[in-house]
Amino acid sequence: MTTQSVMAGPRLDRMPLCGFHTRMLWLVGGGLFLDGFDVYLAGGVLGSLLKSGWSTLAMNAFFVTATFAGMVVGAFMSGVLGDRYGRRFSYQVNLAIFGVASIAGAFAPSMEWLIFFRLIMGVGLGAELAIGFATLSEFVPAGKRGRWIALLALIANASLFASSALAWLIIPSFGWRPMFLIVGVGAAIIWVLRKQMPESPRWLEEQGRLAEAEAVLQSIEQEAQRATGKPLPPLAPAAMATAAAAAPAQKRQSIFVLFTPAVIRRTFLGATFSVVQGLSVYGLVGWLPSFFVKEGVSVASSLGYTTVMSLGGPLGALIGFMLSDRVGRRPLMVGASAFTALCAFVYPLTVHNTPLLLVVGLLLVASIFVWLTIGYTLQTELFATEYRLRGTGFCQTMGRLVTAFVQFIVVALFTWGGVTAVITSLAGVLVVQALIFLVAGIETKKKPLEALTPEAADNAAFTHDMALNAEGKTR
Repeated sequence: MTTQSVMAGPRLDRMPLCGFHTRMLWLVGGGLFLDGFDVYLAGGVLGSLLKSGWSTLAMNAFFVTATFAGMVVGAFMSGVLGDRYGRRFSYQVNLAIFGVASIAGAFAPSMEWLIFFRLIMGVGLGAELAIGFATLSEFVPAGKRGRWIALLALIANASLFASSALAWLIIPSFGWRPMFLIVGVGAAIIWVLRKQMPESPRWLEEQGRLAEAEAVLQSIEQEAQRATGKPLPPLAPAAMATAAAAAPAQKRQSIFVLFTPAVIRRTFLGATFSVVQGLSVYGLVGWLPSFFVKEGVSVASSLGYTTVMSLGGPLGALIGFMLSDRVGRRPLMVGASAFTALCAFVYPLTVHNTPLLLVVGLLLVASIFVWLTIGYTLQTELFATEYRLRGTGFCQTMGRLVTAFVQFIVVALFTWGGVTAVITSLAGVLVVQALIFLVAGIETKKKPLEALTPEAADNAAFTHDMALNAEGKTR
C-alpha cells in the first residue's frame, strides 16, 4: 500500500510540452507503426498468395486466425507483465518477439510454416497495441492528452497506407517475402532506440518506488525548464487534492477488479471498442485485397484500390487529432460510428462504379479511423494506473479473441453474399456500438488521469472539499 506520494500525476500534467514528449511520441509511435504495418501487410500478402496458388481462401483464414490467436495471448500477457514489471520492460519484450518472428516468416518454406510464424508474430503484435497508447497517456499533460494520443494514432495508422503502398510496389515484382523483412529490420532499430526510454513515473509511484519516480520527474522537469527558459507553473491545488484523495485507496489489485461494480461499466466500454475495432479493421479492411481478387480484379489493381482507400487511415486519425480535445470522446465515438455505418450501407451500391467506389471506400476507412483514434484514447483513460494495462490488455484480448474466429464468418458471408453481406453485417455492428456509447459512454476530455478513476469518483465530494480548502490557502 502506498503511503507517500511524489505527486507524479499533477507534476506531469503541469509540464509544458517539450522535446521529451516528442521523443516519447516517436519511440512509442515507431513500434506501433511497425505493429500496424505487420498486421496490415496481411491483406496484400494473402491476396498474392491466393493468386499464385501458394495458399487458398481457407488457409488465408487460418493465417489471419493465427495472427489473432497470438494477439490474444500477447494482449493479455502484456497487461499482466506491464502492470507487474513496468511499461518499458513489457514493451521491449514484445518488440523483440514480433521482430524476430517477422524475419523468420520471410523465410517460411510453406504456408503451414508461415502460419506458425504468424502465430508467434501475433504474440508481439497484441502486446504492442495494448501497451503503446496507455504508456504515452501517462506522460502527456491532461489538457493535451487527446491530441497527442491522436498524433500517436496518426503515426500508427499511417502504417495502413505505407503497408498498402509498399505492397503495391514490391509484391508484384519481388514477391511477398520482403514485406516481412522490412518489419523485422525496423523492429531491431526501434528496440535499440527504446533502451533509453524511461519508466512511467505514475507506475513507479504506484509501486512505491518513489526515488526512481522522483529521478524521472526531475529529469523531465529540468528538460522542460531548459526548453522554455522559465520556471514551471505551480501545481494546481485541485490536481494535488485529487491525487491526495486517491492515494489512500491505492492497493494491490487482482485482475478481477475489472469486474467489480465500480469498474465493470468501463471494462464493458473498452471491450466493446476492441471487439468492433477487430471486426472493422481486420474483418473488413484487411480482407479487401482478397475480396477484390476473388471478384476478378488483378493483384496489382486490387492493391492499387486498397492503397487509395487506405489513405483514410491517416486522414481519420488527423480528424481525430483536430476534434478529440474540442468535441470530446463520447460524441465523437457516437457520431463517427454512426457515419461509418452509413458509409457501409452505401458501399455495396458502388461496386460497379470504380471512382465512386474509391470515394465511398475512402470515407468508410477514414470514419473507421476517426472512432479508432478516439477509442484508443478513451480506453487508456478508463482504468487506474495500477491496473491500466490489465484493463486495456483484457479489452484488447476480448477484441482479438472475437477477431480470431470471425475470419471464418467473413469467409462464409463472402461466399454466401459477396462483399455486400460482409459490409452490411459490419454496419449493423457499428450501429450497436454507437448506441452503447450514447447510453453508457464516459466523457474524459481534458481531465487528469487520477480524476477519472472509479476511486476518484467515489472520493469526489472529499476531493472537492480539499480543492476548495487548498485554493483558499493560496489566496
